[in-house]
Amino acid sequence: MHFLDQAKIFVKSGDGGVGAVSFRREKFLQYGGPDGGNGGKGGDIIFEAVAGLNTLIDFRYTQHFKAPRGKGGAGRNQTGAGGDDIVIKVPVGTQILSEDKEAVLADFTEAGQREVFMRGGDGGRGNLSFKSSTNRAPRQHGMGWPGEEGWVWLRLKLLADAGLVGLPNAGKSTFINAVTNANAKVGDYPFTTTRPQLGVVSHRSSEFVIADIPGLIEGAADGAGIGDRFLGHIERCRVLLHLVDATGEDPVGAYRIVRRELEAYGAGLEDKVEVIGLNKVDALEPADAKKLATKLKRASKAEVLMMSGASGAGLEAVLDRLADAIGVKAVATPEAEAADWSPL
Repeated sequence: MHFLDQAKIFVKSGDGGVGAVSFRREKFLQYGGPDGGNGGKGGDIIFEAVAGLNTLIDFRYTQHFKAPRGKGGAGRNQTGAGGDDIVIKVPVGTQILSEDKEAVLADFTEAGQREVFMRGGDGGRGNLSFKSSTNRAPRQHGMGWPGEEGWVWLRLKLLADAGLVGLPNAGKSTFINAVTNANAKVGDYPFTTTRPQLGVVSHRSSEFVIADIPGLIEGAADGAGIGDRFLGHIERCRVLLHLVDATGEDPVGAYRIVRRELEAYGAGLEDKVEVIGLNKVDALEPADAKKLATKLKRASKAEVLMMSGASGAGLEAVLDRLADAIGVKAVATPEAEAADWSPL
C-alpha cells in the first residue's frame, strides 16, 4: 500500500429541502386551509477516526464529498426526509486544516473519535407555518438553507510513543526491524527509508510504538534531501531516539547536524526527551568505541548508549531508557543487568 500523508479534498454538506405549498380540501370539511410541510434537513459531513488505517492514499482518487440535500415537504403537513450523512473515515492522527493550511480545524487523536465537520442546511418552511390571523391562505414557502462547503487539507501525523531520528544510513531501519514487527527496507545507500514506518515493541510485558522517518541531512529544513516534511510524524512522540553511526567520518558532527535541523523545524522537537544511541559499535574495537562515546557524551551533554542494531548488542538498555521516558514500567532481569554494552 502506498503511503500518503497529505491530501486536499472538497467537502459540502447538503442543502435543506424546499418547503411545500399545499391546501387541504376534503369532502364535508367546510373550511380547508394551508397544510404544506417543511423541507428536510440536508446531510452532514462527518469525519471519523478508525483504527487500521495509516495512510491517506484513498483521498488521491476520491477528492469530492457532497452530502445529498433534504427532500421537499408535502401536503398534510408532511416534513421531507432528511439527506443522508456522509461519514469520511480517516486514520487516527489525522488533522483537518484550512485551505491555506494556517488553521487546524479538527484533530483526531483517538480511534472512534467522530465529529460533525459541516452541518447540513435546515429545510425550508412550508406554507402552513406562514399561516396567521391576517394571512389565512399563505402561498409563501422557504427554499431551504444552503449547506456549507469548502476545500480542506488532510494531514496525517502518525501516533507513536517514540520517534527515530538520525542521518541517512544511521541504522534506523535495522534497529526498528530488530526490536519490532516492522519490515523496513534496509540497504547500503542513503534514503532507503522514503516513508515513515511504524513498529510495535514488546518489551518486558509491555508494548509501545516506534516511528521511523526518512533520514535528515544538512539543510533538510530548507528542502535538501527528502526535506523535513516527515518530521511532523514524530511531533506527538514523547521521546526521540537519536541514532548516530559510529562508523561514520564524523559521528559528533552528524549528531550536531540533526540537532540543528530539529531546532530549525521547531514544533517543540528540540525540547523533547532524547535518548542517544551510538550505533554499529560492533564494527569498532571496544576501546575505540568507548573513546567515541566519550566524545559524543561531551558534545551532547547527555548519556550515550553503545549499541548495535545488526548484532543486537545493547538493545535491551536502549529499550529500557525508551520505556522509562515513555512511562512504561519495565521489569528488570538478570540478563539486562549483565549486558555487555553499558551506557557511558
